[in-house]
Amino acid sequence: MFKFDKLVFGDAGWGDEFLIATLMTLLVSILSMGLGLFLAIITVWAKIIQNRITRFIANFYTTVIRGVPELLVIYLIFFGGNAVVMSIAKVFGYNKYIELNALTIATIAIAVISATYSSEVLRASYLAISKGQIEAARALGMNKFSIFFKVISPQVIRHALPGIGNVWQITLKDTSLISVTGLVEIMRQSRISSNVEHSPLTFLITAAILYLCLTTISGRVFKTLEVNYSKGFST
Repeated sequence: MFKFDKLVFGDAGWGDEFLIATLMTLLVSILSMGLGLFLAIITVWAKIIQNRITRFIANFYTTVIRGVPELLVIYLIFFGGNAVVMSIAKVFGYNKYIELNALTIATIAIAVISATYSSEVLRASYLAISKGQIEAARALGMNKFSIFFKVISPQVIRHALPGIGNVWQITLKDTSLISVTGLVEIMRQSRISSNVEHSPLTFLITAAILYLCLTTISGRVFKTLEVNYSKGFST
């Protein structure tokens, strides 16, 4: 049975803990999405340039990450991340123990996952741009940087926004998997509260409502961005 009194703020309830957990979920989502987009841009660049090696590496990365369960990716980074960082540090002469905190591991893991989806969205958006526009920009004497920032980027953003909005929703919900790292986000907080109060239904429903609110608000934000970026373009 749902118990509203368990969700009040203060010592009598878990309201403040869930607020902090929600903010942590948003923080991980934003950091992961930002890092994921950065990795996605590099991946797209590696795929579209005329280099077989970079194209193979990028395709291998997206195929492997999208082909295995997301929880497995998180586990691999959780258990292997420290070893990789320490191995890199040893190359530069640093031999002390290095331990990544839960927030760092969670951010990297979710970013690695979201980057594979974002890269496909960005690549499709780039390919949707007419090559004639790029040729026309060159004919006008525009350099590569001007073409990228004034011709390519605005149109890639416009085409990519719907897909990036979907990737954001996936990223937001994927944060529920990082509870295995020990980071207290919405799902882990609901588990902690359930174990203490022995009322799992109350806190699972609370978690569901919080995720629904976050995804609904996010959907409206991206819808507004899509409308703004589509001004002046005929559909």
